[in-house]
Amino acid sequence: MLLDLMFKRRSIRSYAEKPVENEKLAVLAKAVLLAPSSRGIFPCEYVIVRDKKTLEALSRAKAHGSSFLKNAPLGIVVCADTRKSDVWVEDASIASTYIMLFAQSLDLGSCWIQIRKRKNSEGESSSSYIRSVLGIPEGYEIESIIAIGYPEREHPAHTEDELDFEKLHYEKYQG
Repeated sequence: MLLDLMFKRRSIRSYAEKPVENEKLAVLAKAVLLAPSSRGIFPCEYVIVRDKKTLEALSRAKAHGSSFLKNAPLGIVVCADTRKSDVWVEDASIASTYIMLFAQSLDLGSCWIQIRKRKNSEGESSSSYIRSVLGIPEGYEIESIIAIGYPEREHPAHTEDELDFEKLHYEKYQG
């Protein structure tokens, strides 16, 4: 059940030295292409990276919070042609979430690395930096990189006790 999968999904930043199998990568690729898009525009495109040197370069995309990517066996860069849709951020976010949920369904760990509106340690836009590393054309913005791999260690699933049911409002806001 999807809810069980969501309870198990954790942000994983430490990966075992084990490559992601081609069969699992093929499932992830199909899954992301099935992500919904507003008005059926599909402005998103994806760069799948396995090369260690490229992953290391991408791990420097942000001043903080991306260095663990250099030790991941796989990264998927989620970008979009901003000229095609005014809601490309939402579409790219949905696609990023699909990647993480399908990774979990394959017993893979994942972690979202936020790129949009971030800077690297030299003060350069993270998107600009990634465009230069991967040859992504101008007009495309990078929403995220999803790091993927086998978790280095077991992580406990979330529990129902952790859920903040006070954030739910029925019929109207009751604050």
